Amino acid sequence: MKVLFIGESWTVHMIHAKGYDTFESTKYEEGATFLLDCLKENGVEIDYMPSHEVQVRFPNSLEVLEQYDSIVISDIGSNTFLLQNKTFYQMERIPNALELIRQYVENGGGLLMIGGYLSFMGIEGKANYKNTVLADVLPIVMLDRDDRVEKPEGVSPETIAEHEITKGLEKWPPFLGYNRFTAKEDATTLVKIEEDPLLVVGEYGKGKTAAFASDCAPHWGSIEFLQWDQYTQLWKRILEQIKR
Repeated sequence: MKVLFIGESWTVHMIHAKGYDTFESTKYEEGATFLLDCLKENGVEIDYMPSHEVQVRFPNSLEVLEQYDSIVISDIGSNTFLLQNKTFYQMERIPNALELIRQYVENGGGLLMIGGYLSFMGIEGKANYKNTVLADVLPIVMLDRDDRVEKPEGVSPETIAEHEITKGLEKWPPFLGYNRFTAKEDATTLVKIEEDPLLVVGEYGKGKTAAFASDCAPHWGSIEFLQWDQYTQLWKRILEQIKR
């Protein structure tokens, strides 16, 4: 199984104030390292594309995408796909990256979107996937606004449907938040978190899709979730079920 995993990286620029004096520092972080290492150790081949590379390295042809069994998008907003450097700075016409992903799924590829501050609609609605072609592809209906539900006290999901993905997943660890959405009528909610869907699966064209409302890593993904003995099994099962 070969997967293109996109997103889950960021740069933090900090100002340190020490009395009269200040100085600045910058650090780069990747949030999916733990998940990607777990998948690789279990036989999944991963090509990882951090968020900042999308603007210069995202494939510009369907043929390149079709070498993958599935694509995962996690915590990266739609602007990064739509405003690539060649268009934003050089005014060049280039293929619409999200339209290529739509065609890829329609032709039989798998797509998983994982939640986060820049997934689905995201913080202040900035991820904005509802207003893109992926709104048709994903198995869920997104809100028209900031869709975050913050749960600092923790909230544990509940499996509500039997499926190859959820077999044996009865007691879930807590999460610290999630993106709120609803499932489409022709999709299946496998797991709910409070009264909202956590894991939804569906189909688009010849392909299969999935939406996971919370995070694969901190901060919404709690320490208990990362240490859960079913953590790797969960993600591998999802990828197995949606793969080409």
